[in-house]
Amino acid sequence: MEGYRAKIRHGTGSTAIRGTLPTVRMLRALRWICRIFPGDFVFSLEEKPLLDKASKLTGIEARGDGPFQEAFRILLNSLRRDGHLHFIGRACAYSDILRMLCDRLLVLEERRRNPQICEQVIRRPLFITGFPRTGSTLLHALLAQDVSCRSPQIWEVMHPCPPPTGMTYNRDPRIFRTARELKWLDIVMPDFKRAHLIDARLPQECIAITGHTFISYLFESMYFVDSYRAWHESRDKRPAYEYHRKFLQHLQWRAPGTHWVLKSPSHLFALEALLQVYPDARLVLTHRDPLKVLPSCASFTEVLRGAFTDCLDRKKLGAEISHHWQRGARVAMEFCRSEAGSGGRLVNVMYTDLMREPMAEVRRIYRHFDMKLTAATETAMRRFLAQNPPNKNGKHNYSLEKFALDREAETRRFDSYTNFFGIEPECDMNIADNGDR
Repeated sequence: MEGYRAKIRHGTGSTAIRGTLPTVRMLRALRWICRIFPGDFVFSLEEKPLLDKASKLTGIEARGDGPFQEAFRILLNSLRRDGHLHFIGRACAYSDILRMLCDRLLVLEERRRNPQICEQVIRRPLFITGFPRTGSTLLHALLAQDVSCRSPQIWEVMHPCPPPTGMTYNRDPRIFRTARELKWLDIVMPDFKRAHLIDARLPQECIAITGHTFISYLFESMYFVDSYRAWHESRDKRPAYEYHRKFLQHLQWRAPGTHWVLKSPSHLFALEALLQVYPDARLVLTHRDPLKVLPSCASFTEVLRGAFTDCLDRKKLGAEISHHWQRGARVAMEFCRSEAGSGGRLVNVMYTDLMREPMAEVRRIYRHFDMKLTAATETAMRRFLAQNPPNKNGKHNYSLEKFALDREAETRRFDSYTNFFGIEPECDMNIADNGDR
């Protein structure tokens, strides 16, 4: 473990590729090279070489459970067959997968060496889920300003070992390292920050945690992995959430809080597994006009996947997003019907209400869950809003037509959903958002 940490400190570990910022000219040269060399000579997406490399870097034997091994194998097969990865895409996929393999080994080894981690209680976590592009990132960041809570910040999810400590939490050197690594996005995905708030100290989505199990929606958001997505859609998600809980215990051990604030739209498709692992969870579902969600989501997915492949069909992408969230609409309605007698563990939040009066929605959530909103927390939340105004990093523009989505057809497909939740249509169809704001 110490050898691996030394490599990480000196930039020679699995994420070293993210620590060096190539110039735009170099990136263009790499894109030209990738048309000639597919990258498989250097960045092997085969199971054994990746596991062997992770073991070598960490000094820990890479052994996995059944669900992990199956998911890992199917993902790699899908990346090779469906991903159409160019040189840079293959390099990034290799680097990210290797980092997750290493972090998984280190987290589980830390748990073995320190049994106290297993005794950590995750009490009444608050999960934000629902449709994407619905203000959920803003809401997550706002609720994470609570001075007593814990939310997994990007830096500690990317570099979880050793476990963070309360004494050094706000000045951990991994914060600055992660900030440098995130600058890579400015080159590989120049439009990313227009569509999504990101910073080393902002809260991270849970798919970055479940990604360590390879049973995660992370990969289908980043890459074209059709066969993996078909397998994953019907798979039991409980193993992913059991690891998710272990990860939170790891982060909480030496840096506790009163409760966790967590977020991912993908939780909507795994609520049964989530509630099996976290039976006392509190849930916030966010909603927005689907005619805004679909093109915004498709546009953001294009930004993500477009960094890794030159084969991007917008019509196919639009159809994929529409189909996926039609299923999401059915799940949301079915779950809310089933929650009629749940005792109030669920609250719905509308995007339009959140954008008009964010603090009013925050107060409503706190009242619903009988939580105390202190003056210090409210001040921190208002400061965050002032520091992150709409379109801070530029406008994220999108349209249905760009992804061959028909307005009338999509309205019909989501009519029952919008009626069920009483969702307001957004009249200005060219309205811009700032990464869920």
